[in-house]
Amino acid sequence: MKNLIIRAASGILFVALLVGCIVSHPYAYALLFAIITGLTTWEFCSIVNKNADLQVNRFIATASAVYLFCAMLAYNVNMMGAEAFIPYLISIMYLLISELYFDREKNIYNWSFALMSQLYVALPFSLLHTLSFIAIPNNMGYMPQIAYYYWYPLSLFIFLWSSDTGAYCFGSLFGKHRLFPRISPKKSWEGSIGGAVVAIAASQIIATFIPYTEQLTQLSSRLAWGGLAAIIVIFGTWGDLVESLLKRKLGIKDSGNIIPGHGGMLDRFDSSLMAIPAAVVYTYTILRIVQN
Repeated sequence: MKNLIIRAASGILFVALLVGCIVSHPYAYALLFAIITGLTTWEFCSIVNKNADLQVNRFIATASAVYLFCAMLAYNVNMMGAEAFIPYLISIMYLLISELYFDREKNIYNWSFALMSQLYVALPFSLLHTLSFIAIPNNMGYMPQIAYYYWYPLSLFIFLWSSDTGAYCFGSLFGKHRLFPRISPKKSWEGSIGGAVVAIAASQIIATFIPYTEQLTQLSSRLAWGGLAAIIVIFGTWGDLVESLLKRKLGIKDSGNIIPGHGGMLDRFDSSLMAIPAAVVYTYTILRIVQN
């Protein structure tokens, strides 16, 4: 009972912090996710070093991840151009070149997981800016105005949370057919479908309460919002399975214990690490092609 109370309290505080920072101000959003990016990257490198007996440079990998997040922010708000990414490229070259000067049996694995920390963790969090900051064109010939549109990142997490809740309820009640027994024996098709239904229902509620004038061209219809929810649920499920496979191969149950009763940062954001890039692809390519 005590563990349940702790889990519920920490979960409520976590959601309140995330929602509060996203909605309140772009600086609060950026600071929170810069910290999340750093903590998640550090945690990823830590579990790999400890359980796979590797020596990935956690400090440089984490610093590179946070820098990429900040560089992407500066680029998306037109504060800097492509030159913002030059220090990041230098840090990646350092991660590769530095291994030449250490006589280690698993140099190539250190390379692999150092780069994976950037592709798997740093890049998805950095792509949040592509969803959060929108260029509003004007007819005066000036540069587009950049607006912070919190409904995109907020809806992404709402759909993931709705899907998780629906999957748990439907899976507990009706789950019989295993979705991916080799990696996650507890997940069922019934739970996944139920989670998708709940998330799509949440998307229709969001589409109802957002004033039409505030909606972007890409998401100006119920169908577009429903499609976004479906994409996020599908890729969020894959993201969950990716982390499950990683933990299974490393022989661990949780990636950490930073959030009481909820495990580590990877455990909390595993679904979003696949859902964020998928949402970007959907919004800026697939949806535009369909609408045109």
